[in-house]
Amino acid sequence: MPVQTSPRPTSQDSDPYARPSTIPSQGGRGGQRTGGARKRTKRKDPLWARLTVIFGAVLMMTSGVAIVGSKALISQATGNIAQKNLLGGAGKTDAEGGADLDGPIDMLLLGVDARERWAADDVRADSIIVLHIPASHDQAYMISIPRDTEAQIPAFKKSGYAGGTDKINAAFQAGARNGGGWEGGAQLMAQTIKNMTGISFDGAAIINFGGFKNVIDTLGSVRICVKHEVKSIHTVMVDGKQMWKADAKKTGRPMTPVVYKKGCRQMSGLEALDYSRQRYGLPNSDYDRQQNQQQLIKAMARKATEKGMLTNPVKINQLIRAAGKAFILDVGDAPIADFIFTLRGISASELTMLRTNGGTYNGNANNREALSPQTLEMFQAVKNDKLGEFVYANPAVLSTRN
Repeated sequence: MPVQTSPRPTSQDSDPYARPSTIPSQGGRGGQRTGGARKRTKRKDPLWARLTVIFGAVLMMTSGVAIVGSKALISQATGNIAQKNLLGGAGKTDAEGGADLDGPIDMLLLGVDARERWAADDVRADSIIVLHIPASHDQAYMISIPRDTEAQIPAFKKSGYAGGTDKINAAFQAGARNGGGWEGGAQLMAQTIKNMTGISFDGAAIINFGGFKNVIDTLGSVRICVKHEVKSIHTVMVDGKQMWKADAKKTGRPMTPVVYKKGCRQMSGLEALDYSRQRYGLPNSDYDRQQNQQQLIKAMARKATEKGMLTNPVKINQLIRAAGKAFILDVGDAPIADFIFTLRGISASELTMLRTNGGTYNGNANNREALSPQTLEMFQAVKNDKLGEFVYANPAVLSTRN
């Protein structure tokens, strides 16, 4: 890796997913962050706010020229999106730089496993990603927190949760219960992560990964390089068509397994979503799945910015409709336009994927998953806006995905 003034490393080498098409309504946006954080007021932003969370994990990873063209088109949209307070007391205070976008920007991205037969408050966050943008605003890093990490989840008055020790993905469910909703789930998750890592956040997004299927199909396909061959536990082939197992069983037709072979290929929305959900049969289970999910996000960013995709009026409108069903967004008090233009220098090639715990299981004294000393040091580098230097000194944290 060449020496650079600002190190910018790149990456190395029944149907459980039949989700509702929309995010369950959890009420309006409002409230106030505690601990001296910024006050939230209820407001709505134009539909193009949704585009900020489609590609590159909340960022429209594209050129300034494309953003200018897109803004002009999307401003004509008639619909609005209600933002919600997803951070509660875990939002950055003014003293931490939360009053503006001049410094580093940290986002919390939560992928939920929302199954159609479940109540809205009976959902865990199975994908937990910290997105860090340094103060230079020319690079972005994704760090996944293992879903089974043992965590001290604080008490949460909104849902009546008394606090306790559990897997970190349970924090979302604990905050969502008893009317806390997805907003409460995100707030408790954010506070749990802040207590664990010391990181406060500028914003957050709840991502329904099932909604990614429509976005990818609108893009046409995404190029995914399969690192390890894996057999799908969710889908099968029926008469040459890939189907969810529950749907396939209803046909009464013979079923053959879906196997993702090593190598690079174009994947449809169903294929990409299914592949990114696999963990059984992979050498490092959930750790490989974390990398595959990061890889999918980056692949979407790449596809969205190629061949003028975001300057095509028809395609823009199609993407808006598809993406609007997949996300809930919180960017604090920053206007959406300011947020995007602050980050206009970041492209898909500057989206760096990082691994926690060296990419494999790390047990603690209780024989439960825990963050390793190196991983905790990496999160401290995020807090201090020294992540580029940390990755330069510890290249093993780079993802092995292309």
